[in-house]
Amino acid sequence: MSHDDHAPEPIRGLPELPPEGEHILWQGAPLWGALARRAFHVRKVMVYLGIFLAARGSYSLMQGASIPEALGSIALVFTLSVTAVALLYLLAWLMARATVYTITNRRIVIRFGVAIQLSVNLPYRVIQSASLKAYSDGTGDISLVLEPSERVSYLIMWPHVRPWRLLTPQPMMRCIPDAKRVAELLGKAIHGEYVPADPTARPELTGMLSGSARSTVTNQTSNQTAS
Repeated sequence: MSHDDHAPEPIRGLPELPPEGEHILWQGAPLWGALARRAFHVRKVMVYLGIFLAARGSYSLMQGASIPEALGSIALVFTLSVTAVALLYLLAWLMARATVYTITNRRIVIRFGVAIQLSVNLPYRVIQSASLKAYSDGTGDISLVLEPSERVSYLIMWPHVRPWRLLTPQPMMRCIPDAKRVAELLGKAIHGEYVPADPTARPELTGMLSGSARSTVTNQTSNQTAS
């Protein structure tokens, strides 16, 4: 694995040109709306703030305030709450815009970072297994279990890691569209099956658009060469 920053990208999402024999199978990005809901928990934040505002307004009414006075007592908090939710949505949009997931016939590359862009290369030889968590809207998360000798930083890679796996962080392609098809493609690539290159891979179009099931693909290619 390697981290790369500041270097210009010869191909969007890749820190360098693929070596001979390597080709891109798929590129995509998180859907920013799904990222806002699942990584930043915007809906939960909105419910919490709604309950807080209702409780504060109700308390004012119970203390004898009129309805206009009760509304006035929560006006500042309401404004701050709307601003906080808007900032969470903005941050999710920025993170999705800065992220590119790339699957090749040899590795997975996760490019991320709003202020400073980093790239993490994950050759298939360091991936022990991959699992898909699919959602009813067709999006999903593909998490990657690495070999024990390989580690990534949870803090640096968040939100592109499986939640709460602090001691053994698992890189994750998060909130990707058409996740089941991508998982099938990745499974074939990990097992060394031929998958044709995708000449139309456009990460700026694949992502940035706006119940679960789990399937597991086990990596049996520990002797496969890495790029």
